[in-house]
Amino acid sequence: MHTTSTRRHKAEKLLRLLTLLDEQTQDTLNGVVHSPNRIVSLDEPDARPIKKGNVHPACECGTTLQCAFNREGFLITVENFIGTPDDTTLFPGTLEQYCHRMKAPPDTIVTDLGYRSAKNFLAAKESQTVFLGRTQDVPDEQQDFCCTSRSATEGFIAVAKHLRGFGRSLYRGLCGDRIWSLLCQTAYNLKKFFLLYEQEHLDEDSLMKLGLA
Repeated sequence: MHTTSTRRHKAEKLLRLLTLLDEQTQDTLNGVVHSPNRIVSLDEPDARPIKKGNVHPACECGTTLQCAFNREGFLITVENFIGTPDDTTLFPGTLEQYCHRMKAPPDTIVTDLGYRSAKNFLAAKESQTVFLGRTQDVPDEQQDFCCTSRSATEGFIAVAKHLRGFGRSLYRGLCGDRIWSLLCQTAYNLKKFFLLYEQEHLDEDSLMKLGLA
């Protein structure tokens, strides 16, 4: 009985997907350029076309990932999304997750210009320093620190993508991508911890909390 119900559920899901695909195909033939929730793969129905600007290839298909790091390079939050939502709309939610995870708002917030908006400055009002992509956001004496932090974040992202598995999910669908991201986050942070531990760059308070000092 359970097998029959599961097969029926899968068949109904596939039928809805094929119906949507047929509608989008007809729209394309009729000259419609942009289709909402465009289906690009029957095997990965959550995947969407993602433009990458001047980077080759200019467009890839999949889900998107947003990460937040602390200054030491630990990966604090990971979020998965269908399509490419506007970064400015994601900032408040990501900041809230960061504060919940760290039990306090960050002293300094550093992002690129994609997150810059008056609403996001307001959302970050509890932080002492807020750098949303422009040096004039902070006093002269803090500009070098913020620019260095921004560059360091690019390095963290490159390591996460190319060395820690974030470049390509081996699981399917948005749910699978979420599980994969959490596994990669765990592996990333464990590797970062052991590197800092070996170099004796972890502060004593952290070691005491972990029972290692």
